[in-house]
Amino acid sequence: SENRTGCVLPSSEFPEGFFTPQERRDGGIVIYFIIILYMFLAVSIVCDDYFLPSLEIISECLGLSQDVAGATFMAAGSSAPELVTAFLGVFVTKGDIGISTILGSAIYNLLGISAACGLLSSVVSRLSCWPLFRDCLAYTASVAAVLAMISDNTIYWYESASLLLIYGCYILVLCFDIKINQYLMKKFSPCCTCFTKAMEANAEQQPLVGWREESGPLIRQHSRTDSGIFQDEQDYAQLSTSLHGLDEISEDHPSVFTMPEADMKRILWVLSLPIITLLYLTVPDCRRQFWRNWFMVTFLISAAWISAITYVLVWMVTIVGETLGIPDSVMGLTLLAAGTSVPDTVASVLVARKGNGDMAMSNIVGSNVFDMLCLGIPWFIKTAFINTAGPIEVNSSGLTYTAISLVCSVVFIFLAVHLNGWKIDKKLGAICLVLYLVFTILSILYELGIIGNNPTRVCGN
Repeated sequence: SENRTGCVLPSSEFPEGFFTPQERRDGGIVIYFIIILYMFLAVSIVCDDYFLPSLEIISECLGLSQDVAGATFMAAGSSAPELVTAFLGVFVTKGDIGISTILGSAIYNLLGISAACGLLSSVVSRLSCWPLFRDCLAYTASVAAVLAMISDNTIYWYESASLLLIYGCYILVLCFDIKINQYLMKKFSPCCTCFTKAMEANAEQQPLVGWREESGPLIRQHSRTDSGIFQDEQDYAQLSTSLHGLDEISEDHPSVFTMPEADMKRILWVLSLPIITLLYLTVPDCRRQFWRNWFMVTFLISAAWISAITYVLVWMVTIVGETLGIPDSVMGLTLLAAGTSVPDTVASVLVARKGNGDMAMSNIVGSNVFDMLCLGIPWFIKTAFINTAGPIEVNSSGLTYTAISLVCSVVFIFLAVHLNGWKIDKKLGAICLVLYLVFTILSILYELGIIGNNPTRVCGN
C-alpha cells in the first residue's frame, strides 16, 4: 500500500535480520532483545563519557547558560538520528519517513522524556519561566509552519526556506537570551509571580555542581558588548553547565578502564568493556588534559556514534515488532518513537539527575525545534539545488489529529510545569506519564481505525 504520513519507518527500509522469521519465532527474538538492551547501554556510555563532557566544555568556552546549551548543541547532537532519518527519507527512500518519524515521536519527546526526568531523578530541579516559554513558542511556530506547508501535499523551496528562517530567528533570540530574559523579568515581575520567583531564585542560586567556592568559578568572564550570548552579571548565576566536575582541572580524569568499586557497576563495566574499548579508540576523551582542546571533535564523533547506535537500535526494534505482529503504524507511535528518542531521553535524564532542570527541559523542547529544522534542510537542498523543476510531493493524510496532539502536548507541558511550581519532580513525572499513555492509546486507536475515519495503514508492503 502507499506510504502515508501516519505510516512510519517500515521494516523494508532496513536490511533483513540475521535470523529467518521462523527462527525468530522459535527463540531467536531473544538475541534481538539482548542487542536492544546493549544499545541502550551503549548510548548511555556515549552520552555520559563523551557527549555531555564535550558539551560542558563548549558551554564553558562560549559562556552559555545551561538552558541555551541544552536548546542548541545538546539538542542538535542528541537529535542527529532524526536528521539522518530525514535525509534518508528525502534522498534515498523517496518516502515520507522523515515527516512521520519526526512528527510521530514529538509527543514522546515532550511527555515521555519529561516523565522519565521526573520519575528517574532523585533531585528536584527548579525551572525558569523564560527558557520554557521561549522554547515552547518556537516549537509551536515551527510545527504550525510544517503543517501549513505539507497540507497541500507539495513542498516548494520557499516553504522549506521558511523553516530555516524560523530556526535562524530562534538562534538569534538565543544569542540575546540574557538581555531578553532580564528585560521580561523586570517588565512582568509585578504581575507574574513566576517571574518574581525566577528573579529571587537567580539572586539566591547556589553555585552549580562542579564549582568550588574557595577556588572561584572555573568559567572565564566574557564581555557581552558584542553579543548577548556571553554573561558576566552576578545576578545571573547560570554561567555554564557543570555535569562532571570540571573544577578538578588540575587532576587528570581517571581512565575509562578503571574498574568501579560497587559490585553491580563492576558487572555492567565488564559487559560494556567492548563498547568502552571501541569508543576509547575512536573518540578523544576531552575530560583528560591531553585531549581537552579536541572537544569539538569529541562532540561531532560522539554525535555520529549516537546516530549509528540509534540506527541499530531502531532496526532491532523494527524486527522485534515485525516478529510479534505489531502493525507498523502502532510501532511508529510507540517503539520506534521511543527508539529514535533514546539519546534525548538518556541525555535529559542524566542532566536532570544533576539538578540542571532548565537544561533538561530546553533539550526536550529544543530537540523538537531542531527536528523541524531536520525536515527543512533536506527539503531545501533538494528543491533549491537538486530538483528545481518542481516541488517535493508528500502525503499529508492524518495530519489533523497529529496537529491537535502536538499543540495540546505543548500547552499541557507548559501548564503542568506552571501548576507544579516550576520544578521537575516525581509528581510532574507521574502526570506526564499518565497523559502520555492516554495520548498513545488514543493515537493507536485512531491509527487502527477503531476511532475516527482513519483506516488501518500498513507501510511499505
